[in-house]
Amino acid sequence: MQVGTGKIVVLGTGGTIAGKAAKAGDNIGYTAGQVSVGQLLEAIPGLAQAARGRIEAEQIAQIDSKDMDFAVWRQLAHRCTQLLADPDVRGVVVTHGTDTLEETAWFLDSVLDTAERPVVLACAMRPATAIAPDGPQNLLDAVAVAATPGARGVLAVVAGTIHTARDVQKVHPYRVDAFSSGDAGPLGWVEEGAVRLAHGWPAPSVPRLDALHHIANTYLWPRVEVLMNHVGADGRIVDLLVLDGVDGLVVAATGNGTLHHALAKALERAHESGVEVRVATRCPLGRVLPKPGDALPHSEGLSPVKARISLLLDLLARPRRP
Repeated sequence: MQVGTGKIVVLGTGGTIAGKAAKAGDNIGYTAGQVSVGQLLEAIPGLAQAARGRIEAEQIAQIDSKDMDFAVWRQLAHRCTQLLADPDVRGVVVTHGTDTLEETAWFLDSVLDTAERPVVLACAMRPATAIAPDGPQNLLDAVAVAATPGARGVLAVVAGTIHTARDVQKVHPYRVDAFSSGDAGPLGWVEEGAVRLAHGWPAPSVPRLDALHHIANTYLWPRVEVLMNHVGADGRIVDLLVLDGVDGLVVAATGNGTLHHALAKALERAHESGVEVRVATRCPLGRVLPKPGDALPHSEGLSPVKARISLLLDLLARPRRP
């Protein structure tokens, strides 16, 4: 399919970037998802120039991203799929809250075909009513990335930095530059509207077409929970979750996938009973290096929350357990 030279489409889902506070100086006591995506675009000078052509806006949802759910993900994946198949669309930008941006980014990267054009997530740490809001520049930069020739993949643009969906992670609860790509480092930067890459564009992802099919045809998603290893961890919560019908468990292990012996035994029991288990690390940098004889599957370098998404998609493609 020939890449289009037409429009950039911005899909709004709410978040702090669309938030309002009662006082302009209040950067934490605000309500997210109050300003429409159309209003956000209208307030940014130079946006059409950054888009290198037409730009359109659509409201998908208007929520705080801490409340992101499967219904919004389904709608977002469906609309992105339609737009990416349209030869008149050069790229898609999604405005999103910061709290779960890394999860939505990895979900979209797992199910969308972005080999020829990008989906770029934009966000803000300060509401639209702040004295110095960061949302307008982030959105302007995201549009510039989406319009850059050759851009592809699911990306996030925050504080002038470009991150890939696999590596992006929120690492600070307040500061404007709140995201990191960890050991991998950023993909690149946006400088005065121009993209400078540290690495090439990410390799094309292999979309989970089976997942898209099941997402479109089911409203009953698998239940996958995230647990953490810690001092004194035991297996009672695992046993209770298994009794309650959980489909999968991801554990944020200590160090290189280490687990308290009681928690490890409970997870092995769960795995033997048919519950899928994945082991990630709670360390913010690095990945679990599997060892011969490991009893439980590891997360293949994904953070606990992203390992949960991959496991969700795996389970969606399988028949549900009775």
